Amino acid sequence: MRLLARLLIPLLCLLPAGLRAQEACDGQDLLAAMPPAELAALRAAADAAPFPRGNYWRATRNGQEITLIGTYHLNDPRHAAVVEAALPRLRAASRLMVEAGPEEEAQLMRELGRNTDLLLLPDGRTLLDLMPAEDWELLAEELRARSMPPMIASRMRPWYLAVLLAVPPCLMPEMTARPEGLDALLIGHADELGLPLSALEPWDTAFRVFETMPEATQVDMIRSTLALGAAEDHMVTLANAYFAEDSRLFWEYMRHVSLTLPGMTPERVAAEFAMMEEALMNARNRAWIPPIEAAAAEGPVFVAFGALHLAGEEGVLNLLAQNGWQLERLPLP
Repeated sequence: MRLLARLLIPLLCLLPAGLRAQEACDGQDLLAAMPPAELAALRAAADAAPFPRGNYWRATRNGQEITLIGTYHLNDPRHAAVVEAALPRLRAASRLMVEAGPEEEAQLMRELGRNTDLLLLPDGRTLLDLMPAEDWELLAEELRARSMPPMIASRMRPWYLAVLLAVPPCLMPEMTARPEGLDALLIGHADELGLPLSALEPWDTAFRVFETMPEATQVDMIRSTLALGAAEDHMVTLANAYFAEDSRLFWEYMRHVSLTLPGMTPERVAAEFAMMEEALMNARNRAWIPPIEAAAAEGPVFVAFGALHLAGEEGVLNLLAQNGWQLERLPLP
């Protein structure tokens, strides 16, 4: 499951969302720096997917209406203009639906307090039992850079540390700041409007995604993330692609850059990205469609979720289109 950690933050928002990627990190946009021919090839691959561009959409069917917005879960000053554009349709909605709301987050914290096995390796084992000493030393160095004591981290499940490695050290001081990602901002406005809020999935979705992964696969995620490096650059590239309403291009870029990792072949990359897309996006997208349609039957509904869920054969937009919904892209600043 190569590069999974890089994608988990925008897809699952597992870590606290109080991050200011553009303000705190001095990274470069890797897409902007690509040779034109390579970028054109990525552009063609992204555009081959249904609904590859656009963050803001309207779906209608038989007098029912759904507003959909793809979100970026981390703090960014550019969210202000997006919120301003979205507020009229949010005010007109009968309900806001998000991946996880305050109730789900509170339940997650309660369960973590009751059941440490959710994040800790069972039976007293540590990562030193699961990976070679040289790999552990590389990991320990990265953990120290993120103010995480290695011996404490050694007890954690590998997938969680892979996610942590996707957060650049420059963002770690912001981890306790008030969340201001687009999801959190919309939830705040819905609360002010007295708008009912619904979660698209239960609090334990992330854990259920990972519980099917062998520990060896999770350790491999750590190795891949360590080999790739440049977390600051990837965070800035992701943010810029999102605000260009072009998140599918970032997905294809990550597919492309994974070929630079040791032992990777085009066939292996294709297989692993198909596995990632099914586990992290497609399966969840399919599960979201019935509750979204049920909510729309009761009145106009506003739905917000990670932007990578919009595009693709089994993206939310294409799944709605297959169910007879008419899709219209709405403008954003």
